[in-house]
Amino acid sequence: MTVFDKRVLVTGGAGFIGSHLTEALVEKDFQVVVLDNLSTGRLSNLDAVSDSIDLIEGDIQDFQTVRQAAEGCLTVFHLAAMVSVPQTIDQPVESAAVNDMGTLHVLEAARDCGATNLVFASSSAVYGDDPELPKDEKMKPKPLSPYAVQKITGEYYARLYHQLYGMNTTSLRFFNVYGPKQDPSSPYSGVISIFMSKAVQNSTPTIYGDGSQTRDFVYVADVVRALLKTAGTVTAAGQSINIGTGMAVDINQLWDTVASLAGLNMKSQYTAPRAGDIVASVADIDAARTILAFEPIISFEKGLEKTFRWYANSQI
Repeated sequence: MTVFDKRVLVTGGAGFIGSHLTEALVEKDFQVVVLDNLSTGRLSNLDAVSDSIDLIEGDIQDFQTVRQAAEGCLTVFHLAAMVSVPQTIDQPVESAAVNDMGTLHVLEAARDCGATNLVFASSSAVYGDDPELPKDEKMKPKPLSPYAVQKITGEYYARLYHQLYGMNTTSLRFFNVYGPKQDPSSPYSGVISIFMSKAVQNSTPTIYGDGSQTRDFVYVADVVRALLKTAGTVTAAGQSINIGTGMAVDINQLWDTVASLAGLNMKSQYTAPRAGDIVASVADIDAARTILAFEPIISFEKGLEKTFRWYANSQI
């Protein structure tokens, strides 16, 4: 892990990825400030570290709140966002206020406070449905949803803050992140969390489309390692970098694997594809290997097993 300042800000730190990152930072003796409006994040996600962090319940749409949270932090991890693709389609203006202006608030607060490092959580959604595989960072973005437009806009702003103001900003394009603490209660949740919940409840899942669509599923602990490697890595400044595994899994195969873990012999039901959904996605992670020395270490099977154990023992 690259050495960076001991006081750090994590926006969206009570969320799925953010809480895992916060726990990892606390374990490494960092002083962590978490900014979260708790609209989708959960205080329970931070139970293990609640006595070791500074939690600010606030919204990135409020610049003064962000400015307060960033005070004294030389490193910022910006994960707060409206992350649901369908929700951004239903609410394009509201989502832009969060994902566009909110990101600009975080960047400007970081600059105002003298932060040297900022890592922005972007998404593989920026590639859209370009048939070229695997997806590499040189491909032209082809966003299919307001969410994807907002993420590529955030990347452009992050790059400009590096070019104009000298801040070490890096955008990480997460592919399909999964693991413990991902909330399955929303219809907009990640497919793995929904499948896990269905398997634990012995309930039939619904697959949008025919299930042949593919995804690059990356375990949350690997994503956290990528985030930690990125902060303070000067050669990553101004870059957009894929974070995935380089392995494609189709949705039918995913359900079969989850059902097997649960000891079920149950077929899924199918419905029409969702607007903005992408047919095929897998990451080229050569840039992550070269720039960040990042390599995923949790296999798909091991990650699913760890995740299933958590859901089987969870109250969600």
